[in-house]
Amino acid sequence: MRVHTQRLLAAAQEDPSGIVPIVQAGHPVLRMVAEPYDGQLDGSELEALIAVMRRTMHAAPGVGLAAPQIGLPLALAVVEDPGPIDDEMRIARERPAVPFRVLVNPRYTAIGEERAAFYEGCLSVEGYQAVVARPRLVRLTGADETGAVLDEVVSGWPARIVQHETDHLGGTLYVDRALLRSLAATDDLGGSWAAEPHPVAAAKALGFDLER
Repeated sequence: MRVHTQRLLAAAQEDPSGIVPIVQAGHPVLRMVAEPYDGQLDGSELEALIAVMRRTMHAAPGVGLAAPQIGLPLALAVVEDPGPIDDEMRIARERPAVPFRVLVNPRYTAIGEERAAFYEGCLSVEGYQAVVARPRLVRLTGADETGAVLDEVVSGWPARIVQHETDHLGGTLYVDRALLRSLAATDDLGGSWAAEPHPVAAAKALGFDLER
């Protein structure tokens, strides 16, 4: 793992932007269970890896990136979301700004039965998006990059991001959980479906049930 990480860091140093490629669906690393992080890297290597992941996430752009998405099967993810500009979208999707944070060996468990269905995309499934019904409230456990324990309740869109990125560490892509009739290209039409505060028009036009 350390040698693999060092190669990634060297590749990032060779790129003027300091980023690395994001692997796409079909790459076996995206279907592996990531190795738990237990100090395989020294402090400077972990810090450099997190910086590369953050730059790569921003450049994509995205609101989360898991280590397997850059070809590294390690249980590590970064998240950051500036939130939507549109107030209607922010309220409907419960999408506040999420400051940058690192998730180490994260796990989540649903709290209650309430679910929310919205379009999602993925940096490792370029060009498409689909509706995923996910638990609205989850308990997030794990640690941060300093080793501090995480044990908190996360709701709304931040909970969706946590679930999406943590799923990557178990070899699960969002399309595995999606309502497949909602699958849409990220072109003008598909973009309009994803831009709805709630995907009501898409459900009617494409024939899927938001209550599933």
